[in-house]
Amino acid sequence: MMLIPTHHFRDIERKPEYLQPEKCVPPPYPGPVGTMWFIRDGCGIACAIVTWFLVLYAEFVVLFVMLIPSRDYVYSIINGIVFNLLAFLALASHCRAMLTDPGAVPKGNATKEFIESLQLKPGQVVYKCPKCCSIKPDRAHHCSVCKRCIRKMDHHCPWVNNCVGENNQKYFVLFTMYIALISLHALIMVGFHFLHCFEEDWTKCSSFSPPTTVILLILLCFEGLLFLIFTSVMFGTQVHSICTDETGIERLKRKNQPRERTGSWQSVKETFGGDFSLNWFNPFSRPCQPEIPSDKDMVRQVTSLSDTETMEDPSEETKDEDSVEVTDE
Repeated sequence: MMLIPTHHFRDIERKPEYLQPEKCVPPPYPGPVGTMWFIRDGCGIACAIVTWFLVLYAEFVVLFVMLIPSRDYVYSIINGIVFNLLAFLALASHCRAMLTDPGAVPKGNATKEFIESLQLKPGQVVYKCPKCCSIKPDRAHHCSVCKRCIRKMDHHCPWVNNCVGENNQKYFVLFTMYIALISLHALIMVGFHFLHCFEEDWTKCSSFSPPTTVILLILLCFEGLLFLIFTSVMFGTQVHSICTDETGIERLKRKNQPRERTGSWQSVKETFGGDFSLNWFNPFSRPCQPEIPSDKDMVRQVTSLSDTETMEDPSEETKDEDSVEVTDE
């Protein structure tokens, strides 16, 4: 339960009717555990397809332009295995980040019956998102693309066509790490290949014509450099967010809320799945499953509130959600 300081202000009503719960449709029957999550967003789907295309393009150039024509078989085999393994892990991490529920709050649970069942005590308040009719727990934010409130939402990433939240942040971190690694590996191989072709005859260092070879290598070099910078920055910001237990949205808002933070090492273990092991780098192993939020986790405690005081929502803008609270008569 989060304590809300009184120096934030917004209008508060005592009755559940203020939330207009009669407009909320009861939540649908929950699907089976492991049901696939997929966001039907045109831009996100296009970005995901482009991501796969760029990785497969790099795979084509590395294999058919640089490694297979090479006469150094040991060099080709070692680099081929390393690059293909990293590419496979990158695409697997991408799929897991895209198809994993990031931590969606049950939709449509802000009904009058549910609010009354919480039996709010004096000084307690709950917040509702009017966009998806959900009662929002602490640190949940609404995503306009997913059209759901997401627990510990960091941001919505079109490249994985999904939000990055408490359930799939590990996969997103692995995706950025493996993309950065294959980009760096590809750049190093391009550099060695150019040196080799300058020393040898260009017609012998590739099965393609020299102009085609140069164009393919330059495009791969540009792609590798661009994605190395981009994913390295994303990887660094994600690791920083995990270690500080502060999401990207929380960092941007910088509201001084009296929230208890998890220790940096504990936060890392929760994100990647227990104590340090090779499973941290495995996109097929699951992170530590968070406890299923109970009803009391949706209730927030006001530090000091009288009948005449007003309070602002501590986690979202005023226009994004409503609230209901109970005070002493």
